[in-house]
Amino acid sequence: MSMRNSAPTVAEAVRSLQLQVLQDWELILIDDGSTDDSSAVVEELKDKRIRLVREPVSAGLAIRLNQAVRLSKGEFIARMDADDVCFPERLAQQVGRLRRDPSLDLVGCGAVVFNSDRELIGELPVGLTHEDIVARRFVGFPLPHPTWCGRAAWFRQNPYDSKPTYAEDHELLLRTLHASNFAGLDSVLLGYRQDRLNLRKILPGRAALAQSFWRYGIQRGQLSSALRGMAGQLLKGAVDLITIGIGINQPMQKTRLNPVRGSTILQWNSLQEMLRARIPPIDG
Repeated sequence: MSMRNSAPTVAEAVRSLQLQVLQDWELILIDDGSTDDSSAVVEELKDKRIRLVREPVSAGLAIRLNQAVRLSKGEFIARMDADDVCFPERLAQQVGRLRRDPSLDLVGCGAVVFNSDRELIGELPVGLTHEDIVARRFVGFPLPHPTWCGRAAWFRQNPYDSKPTYAEDHELLLRTLHASNFAGLDSVLLGYRQDRLNLRKILPGRAALAQSFWRYGIQRGQLSSALRGMAGQLLKGAVDLITIGIGINQPMQKTRLNPVRGSTILQWNSLQEMLRARIPPIDG
């Protein structure tokens, strides 16, 4: 986990890890140059399984994730953001899938999008097989980045590209899809916080993704497909600029999501009760 100025949310993110059914974990948490009390909040949790690394300046998510991978000691690596929450079964289910199928390198899962009022907005699409996930590679990958859990060896062999400011996850999947095996779980195992669509993130992300399409198209001899993908990102960026720019935010947000299932609502309510109870951590 990398965090920057995450004092309001990081304690709950870590508590959701402390509630995991699978308790044998280590959290590499890198403070990416925060100017608030993020690190102090984490230290107050007093969990020996947390390795907090304070960095004086911000270097960006990709660099910090590569740094965390280098510091990790486990057989598997999972990631999440400092403003998200995990459902209790997340690590157990993803690690279980990786252990049952040695051919898999990376496993994602379903994620429900919520806002800071804890209202559920929708579910992020997730592909279940490698073929599902890579089928529309020039559009995007239905494998939400904060849900990734994979073999440590795969992450070490395939570091994030530190150059893109955004879309580092799509770039990595695009670069490795021919030599890797991805999968997803249909279960919703993560809550992804998103109060509103942010043009300052969306537009640079679309530009970075278009550049990745171009590089991939040249390397694989698929320039026509790459150009179509780039044109698609340009068109979507124009739509984003118009709709979000004039305030049509929540309707646009919902168009990118699947409806929330009844089972997800029950899971979410149960998780909220556990987080409110502030169950003390198991001293690792």
